[in-house]
Amino acid sequence: MSLNLAGSSIDLTRQICDIESVSGNETALADAIEQALVGYAHLEIIRDGDTVVARTNLGRAQRVVIAGHIDTVPLNENLPTRFETIDGVEYLWGRGTVDMKAGVAVQLKLAVELTEPGVDITWMWYDHEEVSGDLNGLGRLAGNRPDLFAGDFAILGEPTNSRVEGGCNGNLRVDVRTVGLRAHSARAWVGENAIHKAAPILGLLAAYQPREVEVEGLVYREGLNAVGISGGVAGNVIPDECIVHVNYRFAPSRNADEAEAHVRELFAGFDVVVVDKAEGARPGLNAPLAQQFLAAVGGEPMPKYGWTDVARFSALGVPAVNYGPGDPLKAHADDERVAVEQITDCEDGLRSWLAASTR
Repeated sequence: MSLNLAGSSIDLTRQICDIESVSGNETALADAIEQALVGYAHLEIIRDGDTVVARTNLGRAQRVVIAGHIDTVPLNENLPTRFETIDGVEYLWGRGTVDMKAGVAVQLKLAVELTEPGVDITWMWYDHEEVSGDLNGLGRLAGNRPDLFAGDFAILGEPTNSRVEGGCNGNLRVDVRTVGLRAHSARAWVGENAIHKAAPILGLLAAYQPREVEVEGLVYREGLNAVGISGGVAGNVIPDECIVHVNYRFAPSRNADEAEAHVRELFAGFDVVVVDKAEGARPGLNAPLAQQFLAAVGGEPMPKYGWTDVARFSALGVPAVNYGPGDPLKAHADDERVAVEQITDCEDGLRSWLAASTR
């Protein structure tokens, strides 16, 4: 498989999407990206597993890191891609068009065409973003080559409708457990029903009022929700265990330990086990390069409600924002599709800023 980087970013998006790369199957696309970049004298190419890095070394006073993941969630009869027009708007339809191969296409095109950018640039295209955090290619790269993350500002190409979204909410997953006593359902009075004991947990969640928190001028909306329930033994057995799976999306005004303490306080008296937690990221819009970027691309910045890998950069002291084509509401959808105009808008915004930014 090969990529033609000479065409438009729209054509390149389609090429990239049509190379299926569900998490765990990114090698073919990573190979195609690496092979397409070989031979460009202004780029140093580095490979780590199925993550490909390309960077300039022009001696600029500042360096920007621009990253995008190359994996997708599983297919559901939504490849190969196709063009479609809805209410006069042209879309590219198919898995990965929004999350986030349109952003990757824009980045690849600019990586080879901007031979004399105003800042040095480190481009990163990484694997395993859509699965467990311990598999994340960006996290692996940070462990293997932390030097590659040195920068004054970072941009992650997550879908934002080609608008700037600062920082991200943190993410905490916990299991809240109740314990009962098994018995035959015909003699339920000799047992204790663990599922019934979970009712107060659900009551707390239903009554919970999530916060809206202003952080550096952006208002982040939190959320605390049951996302699953596990319990039951058989159709004639009183269950002795029930687990309510809870997800807390918390504003970056709190760190992950504070978020955990809040959830434990809320469910005091219950057995609470942390399954996963990830720090959020503050907006990162006060950095001088961020201000220049905002001025170049225009529009009012928004908060990122979901968790993204900007948090990895923020944890390393690099201010980071999300900026990429595609409506996040269409990410992972069966009718995933990106407005082609957003692809070119994102390309134009990044190109104008990178070509002109502080020389």
